[in-house]
Amino acid sequence: GRGNFIARLEGRSGKAGLMFMSHTDVVPVEEEEKWRFPPFSATIADGRVFGRGASDCKGLLTCQLMAMRILKRNGVELEDSLILASCADEEHGGRYGFGWMAEHHPEKLAAPFAVNEGGGVPIEAAGNLTYLLGVGEKGRLQLEIEVRGTSAHASTPWQGTNALFGLSEVVKRIEAYEAERDTSTSLFQHLSIFAIEDKPSPENIDQIIADTEGRNPRFASIMKALSRMTITPTMIQGGIKSNSVPESVRLTCDVRTLPHQDEAYVRQELAKILDGIPGVEIEIDYMSIPNSSPFETEFAQRIQISTANALDRDDIQWVPSLSTGFTDSRFTRNLGTITYGMVGSHPDDDPMITFIHGTNESVGIRSLISGTKIMLALAYDLLAVK
Repeated sequence: GRGNFIARLEGRSGKAGLMFMSHTDVVPVEEEEKWRFPPFSATIADGRVFGRGASDCKGLLTCQLMAMRILKRNGVELEDSLILASCADEEHGGRYGFGWMAEHHPEKLAAPFAVNEGGGVPIEAAGNLTYLLGVGEKGRLQLEIEVRGTSAHASTPWQGTNALFGLSEVVKRIEAYEAERDTSTSLFQHLSIFAIEDKPSPENIDQIIADTEGRNPRFASIMKALSRMTITPTMIQGGIKSNSVPESVRLTCDVRTLPHQDEAYVRQELAKILDGIPGVEIEIDYMSIPNSSPFETEFAQRIQISTANALDRDDIQWVPSLSTGFTDSRFTRNLGTITYGMVGSHPDDDPMITFIHGTNESVGIRSLISGTKIMLALAYDLLAVK
């Protein structure tokens, strides 16, 4: 079964002041033989811990557990309580994890502030140390496109209508789709930090991204993701036998939406893409609506101060950002909790080699240490009796 883990370090007031969030489940391993080390071995090499889930999300959970343990071991008295919640099912939508907890036991998650995955990683910005604070996330829909034809024996294919040919047209159209450009998210108000002087607009954002690609490919990728909806084919099902013309095939797509793009907008765009292709039916499962917390809050300032103290750096710049993926933060934001993505990666740890969801996923030991320090500093600052 799926287990949801809740721990609580009690404070004098009896009410919670901060929640540490993470998740215990991981995505499957696709081709184990391609891994440098066994994917569930937690092998330490080159200053990193290798294994499925090392970065998503066991590294963050480790930092949070260590911070809580240090507080307890040293007898630090808290005014308000600290909650640690690590739930199951995040990788499949969270319905039986934080979603279930929020619906059936919201009192267990009741806290004014929370930190989770989805931000808190350094990024190069004109030579300055800059962190992206995850204030929100794009929406996520699972799209099922079914293409129907007429079955026949494969030796006389002209007697049927091969659904795969219709599907190939669907895939070509999705690949050619030019999504509407949008620069309304808060990240685009802070481009000067990245030595980008042009004011971004839907008309020039592609050029800005192209100009940035050579010197800062990671930030260019972030801008691309946050300036448009994406539709990505991920799985195909169809056919019953190698000598039969398939009557039906199904394409699964991952769709990520910006804050103003609701289901009606998605359906409108799909109608344009699929126009004129016969035998097409669609199903949409809206797994996560876009969501956010405000950037200008006292809690955000506390995170910035705690990070500066933990890293002994007074030169850190902060930029609000939306996560391109979805997290469990949407459930706590719906409960009224100001929730930020903040994992506390080390400034010198390259996030491009973590390979989240990929082969040779890993987390840097430096980031485990810095993340623990930041979580500890934040909990102490917010909760400890001074």
